[in-house]
Amino acid sequence: MGDRYDAIVIGTGQAGPSLAVRLAQTGRRTAIIERRRFGGTCVNAGCIPTKTLIASARAAHVARRAAELGVVVTGSVNVDMHAVNARKGGVVQRSREGVERWLRETPGISVIEGHARFESAHEVRVGAAMLEAPQIFINVGGRAATPDIAGLDAVPYLDNVSMLDVDFLPSHLAIIGGSYIGLEFAQMYRRFGSEVTVVEMGTRLIGREDEDVSDAIRTILDGEGITVRLSAKCLAVRRHGQGIVVGVDCESEPREIMASHLLLATGRRPNTDDLGCVRAGIALDARGYVIVDDALRTSVPGVWALGDVNGRGAFTHTSYNDYEIVAANLLDGEKRVVTDRIPAYALFIDPPLGRVGMTEREARATGRDLLAAKMPMSRVGRANERGETSGFMKVVVDAQTQRILGAAILGIEGDEAVHSLLDIMHAQVPYPVLRRAMHIHPTVAELIPTLLAQLRPVDRGRPDTGV
Repeated sequence: MGDRYDAIVIGTGQAGPSLAVRLAQTGRRTAIIERRRFGGTCVNAGCIPTKTLIASARAAHVARRAAELGVVVTGSVNVDMHAVNARKGGVVQRSREGVERWLRETPGISVIEGHARFESAHEVRVGAAMLEAPQIFINVGGRAATPDIAGLDAVPYLDNVSMLDVDFLPSHLAIIGGSYIGLEFAQMYRRFGSEVTVVEMGTRLIGREDEDVSDAIRTILDGEGITVRLSAKCLAVRRHGQGIVVGVDCESEPREIMASHLLLATGRRPNTDDLGCVRAGIALDARGYVIVDDALRTSVPGVWALGDVNGRGAFTHTSYNDYEIVAANLLDGEKRVVTDRIPAYALFIDPPLGRVGMTEREARATGRDLLAAKMPMSRVGRANERGETSGFMKVVVDAQTQRILGAAILGIEGDEAVHSLLDIMHAQVPYPVLRRAMHIHPTVAELIPTLLAQLRPVDRGRPDTGV
């Protein structure tokens, strides 16, 4: 017999703490378990530290181009990586301590530190202690995946976590992986002053996006001096003196890249290897993610999985939404499902990409009659005023229902402006409602009604390269 609780939450990522507090507030005796750092990926190795670093990198970038805005900066712009790293560490520490303090000060919650493993469907061992509860919530997150690359076992490399501890400037950073994590680090370190090369096995960057989005992002990175190598089918690495040689191509020159440091940004995997899911009877898919239904229930009654570990979303906001869904169903008498939410995310390069709903390619694949529009950011007053006109905004609409299916805003403040479209999609109202809205000038969002006014029928015979 173990210590009895009404509920056990494993992990303190974005979903776990909020759920534990809600459970405790309803009178449930709740235990929350954390094996390492309170706050999970977002606080310690994701959103908060990376966006803090991005802010420092942007400050350096703006200072270097100050003359374009009529501002004279005397002398060169230098980056103190020790100070940058220290600032990042301070922001992370305050966030982490805030999460821990919130949990420890909430009546009804027992905070337990250690590695949790299932012993049975409703028993969890943490060290020598055994805990049991009729309701258990898994929120253990994920970690960087290590790709199968020839020679990798013989060279030092960084991942998205260890990269955050770098307090010096790599002379040449090679990044394997041309998607969200890789590109954010690429631009960040280029702006800090490193030479940067991005190596991607696919034929374009961020393959899940439409081609015009990928091409525009490539143009932005090219403009900042970042080298991009696509179709890298002959990936291999080896030591060369104090540096690392990355083999990228079997035919085209240069076939190899000489770098000082190597960052792997090739995806993530769930933290289920040593969770004891087999002993509990909790079903996993082929990649190790916990299989859940639309209400985030696992194959075991009374056990739920939230956040990155369930494979139903890979972002902080999807994890928090998982908490909202479980809490609503369990505590508020509602009936919410994960399939009701609209996919939305951002790529936090500068300018950012805000994405919601379907891509143009996905919308075409549905066979619906479509309307679409695209407009360059150079039409946006805010972009011209800031001297940041890269990118574009585009939208795809169901011609029959007049409902917005998806949109992309790659441009200044695109990560904020895209919510205007997300909200109208969530409300399930036709696009003319938004088109007729009066927006504030000068903003980015004010051009969304103008974009919608330009909707035209999509020619199904044309490729999805920009409407």
